[in-house]
Amino acid sequence: MMEKRWIFKPLPPKEIIEQLSKSIHVPESLAILLTQRGVHSFEEARNFFRPTLDQLHDPFLMKDMDKAVERLVQAIYTHEKIVVYGDYDVDGTTSVALFYGFLRTFYNNLLFYIPDRYKEGYGVSQTGIDWAYEQGASLMITLDCGIKSAQLVEYATEKGIDFIICDHHRPDLHLPQAYAVLDPKRSDCQYPYKELSGCGVGFKLLQGFCMQNSIPLDKLYPFMDLLAVSIASDIVPITGENRVMAYYGLQLLNSNPRPGLQALIQIAGFEKKLTISNVVFGLGPRINAAGRIAHAHAAVHLLLSHSKIEAEEYAREINLNNRDRQGFDTHITKEALSMIEADGLSKENKTTVLFKNDWHKGVIGIVASRCIEKYHRPTIILTESHSKASGSARSVPGFDVYNAIEECSELLEQFGGHMYAAGLTLKIENVAAFRQKFEQVVASKITEDQLIPPVEIDLALNLNQINYKFYNVIKQMEPFGPENMQPVFVSEKVYARDNARVLKDMHLKISVYQEDSPVFEAIGFGMAAFYEKVSIGKPFRLCYQVVENNFRDNKSLQLLIKDIKFYEVE
Repeated sequence: MMEKRWIFKPLPPKEIIEQLSKSIHVPESLAILLTQRGVHSFEEARNFFRPTLDQLHDPFLMKDMDKAVERLVQAIYTHEKIVVYGDYDVDGTTSVALFYGFLRTFYNNLLFYIPDRYKEGYGVSQTGIDWAYEQGASLMITLDCGIKSAQLVEYATEKGIDFIICDHHRPDLHLPQAYAVLDPKRSDCQYPYKELSGCGVGFKLLQGFCMQNSIPLDKLYPFMDLLAVSIASDIVPITGENRVMAYYGLQLLNSNPRPGLQALIQIAGFEKKLTISNVVFGLGPRINAAGRIAHAHAAVHLLLSHSKIEAEEYAREINLNNRDRQGFDTHITKEALSMIEADGLSKENKTTVLFKNDWHKGVIGIVASRCIEKYHRPTIILTESHSKASGSARSVPGFDVYNAIEECSELLEQFGGHMYAAGLTLKIENVAAFRQKFEQVVASKITEDQLIPPVEIDLALNLNQINYKFYNVIKQMEPFGPENMQPVFVSEKVYARDNARVLKDMHLKISVYQEDSPVFEAIGFGMAAFYEKVSIGKPFRLCYQVVENNFRDNKSLQLLIKDIKFYEVE
């Protein structure tokens, strides 16, 4: 197994821990977990454990919000045709379903457009603008895209179409000359929370629109199930405003989801309460599969479905797309890993850049992530599209792959994205030169530590500190996700009983204890390699999360193993 790097989060000052522990009546171990998440007082703890919708920021704090709301009001008042334009991934399709779905409840001169991943590519397309022009539209609202579409916005303006851009990607130095540009990452935007999803930015525009027009926000809040799916699937931080919106959106998903999401939940086989993780691994990939394998408008139709029958029909279609996606994913990952294995030199590299002209464009981002699971380093997977090399980049924790790609921009036709994920297009004849340049750039910047998979640890714990009272407080820290991850603990001098076993040739099942503790069942998925060493009766260091196991309605606390380290023999 690949060795992991344990990173212990710094402990807050003792007096802060003691003060919080006393004021909210929890053990110091739990007070530490809370202070690590920015909770230092009774008031902050109440806001953290009991999020309320009045914690959402005033949308008019966002640069250009007043202009965007004014233009939307004008378009509705004068009955202009509006096109709601979104990207083909989960964030884009949920954005369109939320924005179009809400406006449609009282305004009907409205269309939506999702570009074809293969014919048009990512973001705003000329084809989409031409289509909007043919439909007689005079306002386009882009969601989860548009921030890098300066030339196309100019093209649309010449055709008499105004743009309101709602995006959350990093802008270029010069913004598009749109009617309004909503993006918290604008350097001149003072909005207090910078990490909204694309759907989140669209939601803020609708929130501003409602406030300006005395529309009760209770009419907008039922769309927050879509917002929760976007926040989870786009892997944005579950902090601040995102955490409040995800909290309420998940409540909706678990109590009264719209027919399309209900159909997806059923087809994914979820019977228990949905978490961020269930959305990321169960709902998100299915919604994404529509645009990867066929056309993403099927995902929007699913999310806008009013009837159970219609929703189930779209959900079946999308589920079949997802099975096809899984087949491509498995096959291409196998080929990609074989290419790395075959190239002896590439094992020493700090990057992976692979190109094969017949790989399916819809799954190469997933394949890049799979390669990182095996070889922990920045990875770009490219395939041929429209006689160019087109691809997806993924990074490792702490390394900004977007900046590294930007340093190779002279070899690229276009690129865009985030710190950890980006898309790029280049001439096929430039692939070899790009591979070389990208390797040089990354090798000069990346640290050796960043090339070892990290496990971030919240706290060292004795096993006898774990009980249901402790677990129930941790559970209230949900929703878990980036920057509010489920806590990870380490216990020292742990022993395994002699009943250790390997399940399905892959997974490790053991009973663990310390000298003064109860015995806990523990499971490590994909950790069969540790079996022999834990079975010899010697103590080891155990890294784990505390979870609840529910087997035939018999509930018990279980440890989910993240890693094991063995003491060096003296």
